[in-house]
Amino acid sequence: MPPSWTGSPSGSAASTRAATCPASPASGSPTGSGAAPRGGGRRVVLWPDTFTDNFHPHIGKAAVRVLEATGHRVEVPPVPLCCGLTWISTGQLGTAARVLRRTVRALAPRLRDGVPVVGLEPSCTAVFRADAPELMEGDALEDDVKRLRDQTRTLAELLDEHQEESGGASPGASHDVVAGLDRPKVRAIAQPHCHQHAVMGFDADRRVLARAGVDVRTLDVGCCGLAGNFGFEAGHHEVSAAIAEQGVWPAVRDAGPGTVVLADGFSCRTQIESGTAARPRHLAELLAGLLPDGDGR
Repeated sequence: MPPSWTGSPSGSAASTRAATCPASPASGSPTGSGAAPRGGGRRVVLWPDTFTDNFHPHIGKAAVRVLEATGHRVEVPPVPLCCGLTWISTGQLGTAARVLRRTVRALAPRLRDGVPVVGLEPSCTAVFRADAPELMEGDALEDDVKRLRDQTRTLAELLDEHQEESGGASPGASHDVVAGLDRPKVRAIAQPHCHQHAVMGFDADRRVLARAGVDVRTLDVGCCGLAGNFGFEAGHHEVSAAIAEQGVWPAVRDAGPGTVVLADGFSCRTQIESGTAARPRHLAELLAGLLPDGDGR
């Protein structure tokens, strides 16, 4: 039998499950205590992208906390899957298609049930929304690929849609979660990832942040300069740093004391950390910190 999907884990796929879910998935508990998960409502699949799963699993944990606080039941694939971006960005389209077929087959039963897929990494989310349907046109799995396109959401988009449906002043209002509105406003600057800017946009993020009591200024400084693997390649570091120095680095350095730096993209966070003293945060981290049991940041 294939491995069972993990229901409501306190993290993103393998590494996070291993660290935070000592009990079997059958217990239904995000802590292994045997208690029922808080997210007992609408099912969502949290997409365990490679960056989150292997480098920043705390972001996956934060996303689960936020989703469960808003009444969602989070499910995570039991085995490593990939969106295929690595192969798409290097022109290996045949391999990318094979990788995507495996992923779509794994997601297909939930896609056919109408379950939304929540992406945390903008570049991976953009693959599902834009690249995959183009690459897989005419494929035997084309219908499921289109379902994946139509049902993939950013975390902000899902929360925004949920709030439009349920009403209330904050992202978790329908479940009596104040989510920051009982605290002083948080000041933040946001560096949207290039793929997010091009494919998903930032409007839902603005609405969700405003409802959560966050005063956010969206930077208009262009690419961070890392550009996926570009800045890591031999001979590109100087160009990558020069691009950052023209925009995002000085903007972050000039932010006032106590200003939160938001960057959902792994590459954006990496670049900001390499040239400033800031510790950029994902939207999931900020919202989780604004929950009643969070740290306020």
